[in-house]
Amino acid sequence: MLNSIVILGGTHGNETSGIQLVRHWQNHNLPERFSALAPQMMLVNQQAIEANVRYVDDDLNRQFTEQRLDQQSSDAEARLARHLNQTMGPKNDPKTDFVIDIHNTTSAMGATLIILQRDDFNIQLARYVKHHMPEANILLEDDKAYAEHPYLCTVGKQGVMVEVGGQPQGVLREDIFQLTQTLTETILDFCIAYNAQTLPELAPCDVFRLGENISFPLDETGARTAMIHHSLQDNDFQPLLPGAPVFKCFDGTEITWDQEAVTYPHFINEAAYAKTHVAFATASQVTL
Repeated sequence: MLNSIVILGGTHGNETSGIQLVRHWQNHNLPERFSALAPQMMLVNQQAIEANVRYVDDDLNRQFTEQRLDQQSSDAEARLARHLNQTMGPKNDPKTDFVIDIHNTTSAMGATLIILQRDDFNIQLARYVKHHMPEANILLEDDKAYAEHPYLCTVGKQGVMVEVGGQPQGVLREDIFQLTQTLTETILDFCIAYNAQTLPELAPCDVFRLGENISFPLDETGARTAMIHHSLQDNDFQPLLPGAPVFKCFDGTEITWDQEAVTYPHFINEAAYAKTHVAFATASQVTL
């Protein structure tokens, strides 16, 4: 039974769809069909929202490991993380049953639901979303135990992220906002059915399972020597075949995908990952 649900926007202060959706629901209430859930809605990183930046001192969505929560850093996001962990968590004994954290990406990922474990709850949720919103992508990040993830949503007993793009940082696009609202409402419809024990038996669905991060090529000074190839750009979750071009070097040469297996790239050319030179993440396709 999901007795306490929290919907978050503004974990990153320049990801505007979640900010606007939460603000709209705070001011005008949720659709009536969700009244039984009585979710709490929160705009999280107010300082970053006001400054229209991803974060003030450090990424809030990477603070929620046991080690980082135990540190007494004075950074704005570290202090906020400790407060959120106490009010919604604590992570080892959460007060909150389910956390829905809404994000945007600059990558062309469409409406993506990120789940963090392959348990019965998340499998049912994945199947429900895919059945009712076939255009949605399901991304499974179970490369580590749920409690070991650094994400804000893991302060709940269950937690997921809504990730919708492509949308530039600090910009609100109507089509991306509508996708964000549709996916979030589909998750809430699942919560209603889950609590009422009226979930239908749904067929297994294909999801994308996170692989590894692929970095841009760098020279000896740490400067990039290539950019995302135009044939890969904006093709998130499309199969990348062996031998297909991945990078276009500034000298005009191409670097191709040299692995034998087909992969499904996503977070392609994500602006927030520029500092770490992550070009994209890989994924395999699995059935849940």
